[in-house]
This record gives sequence, C-alpha cells and structure tokens, in this order.
Amino acid sequence: MAGLVDGKVALVTGAGSGIGRASAEAFAREGARVAVSDIDVEGGLETVRLIGDAGGEAHFIAADVTREDQVSGMIAACLERFGGLDCAHNNAGISGAAGTIPSIDLEGFERTLRVNLTGVFLCLKFEIPAMIEGGGGAIVNTASGAGLIATPLMSPYAASKHGILGLTKTAAVENARTGVRVNAVLPGSIETPMLEASFALGPEVEKMIRANQPGGRFGRPEEVAEAVVWLCSDRASFVSGESMLVDGGAVAR
Repeated sequence: MAGLVDGKVALVTGAGSGIGRASAEAFAREGARVAVSDIDVEGGLETVRLIGDAGGEAHFIAADVTREDQVSGMIAACLERFGGLDCAHNNAGISGAAGTIPSIDLEGFERTLRVNLTGVFLCLKFEIPAMIEGGGGAIVNTASGAGLIATPLMSPYAASKHGILGLTKTAAVENARTGVRVNAVLPGSIETPMLEASFALGPEVEKMIRANQPGGRFGRPEEVAEAVVWLCSDRASFVSGESMLVDGGAVAR
C-alpha cells in the first residue's frame, strides 16, 4: 500500500533532533522525499543518514530561520533538488528566556520571538508561493499547548506560540482558494532536548511541567510526527486553520 504522502516532497525545519527529526523520518517512511533543514549541521546530517539507512531519500539544507535570505535559499535549494514542494513542517524553535516578566531582558524576549515566530512567518512567506506554483500543498506549524494557555515563567515562549496560531489561521484563510492548507500542531511536554533544556531553566519550571501531565508520562516525538504527516496528507484534504493538540489531555484537564 502507498504511504500517506507517497511521491510528495516534504521540508522539515528544526529537523536535527526531537520532533523535527521524528517528523522527517515519518515523512520518509510514508513515501516522501525529504528536505531536512536545521542550523545544527551535525544533527541535520545525522537525520539524513537515519532516513537513508531506513531506505528513504533525504537531503540536508543548512538554514537559520531568522534570516530571510537563508529561508529563501532553503526553499530554492529544495526546489532545485527535488523539483517541487508539497509539504512543509515549520518546526524550528527554542524554549527561550525564562523567568517572571519583569526579570526577562528585552534581548531574550526578542530572540525567542525571532526564532519561534518570525521564523515561521519567513517560512510561510516563501513556502506558500512555491506551493501555489506547484498546484497546492500543505503546511504544518509547530505551536504548543503554551499557545492556548498561560505559561508562567515562560512568557516569551507563550507569546511566540500564541502568535503562531494567529499566523496559521490567517494563512489558512488567505489560501482557502489557492490549494495550500495551513494547520498547526500543539505538542504538550514531549521527550526532546528542548524539554531537557526547559528543565535546566530552574526547579520551578521543571516542577510546573511535571505537574501538568494527567496521564503520568511525557509524549514521544513520534506521536507528534504522526499528526504532522496526517495533516499534510490527502486524508486531511478539508482540514485547514486547525490547531491540533497532541498533549495527552494536558490542556483539557
């Protein structure tokens, strides 16, 4: 049987580890050729190797999503290598500055928004025209449960993830007639290097995160990746502007 995205070209940012790596592997497993992008060259190349070892096809493109020229170049390199772009997972992000709002410096706040929010904006800016040119496509942005609820001690992260939902919904409506669907996944606490980095921000942050798991466990990157690939597949052909929680019921509790 054909995979969910058989014959398609998929791009994943932040694909050098965590959810991005799992997403890239899932796209390849479901039949897509994958453009793997990350600022972390070593991690991105390892993802390409893992996909190749599993019988898939992938190509690494180094890019910093905060740089417009590099994002434009990333899309151009994908089109040159694979001849099109059908699916994109805009996943690159950081946990960012932590602390109470008065304690966070402006540089830390702005850097978090540059990576998490401006990065998604720039990816959309160049992905959408490429997909329209190719007859349509599907985009998934990585937001977070923190895009729906308050996240004490992580206000820059929460602000950036709330912003991603606004971008997602607006892009979906703007492209309702172009053949480009735009959705978001909202992971809860997932076993990734970013979660470990969040724990390192302080015992208060780790305590808050651990107390927020109604099912008693953290999610796995592969569980988020399954939702991403489905949203990019033709099985989700009438789904656009959706914010899909993948959090084990954490926000619903």
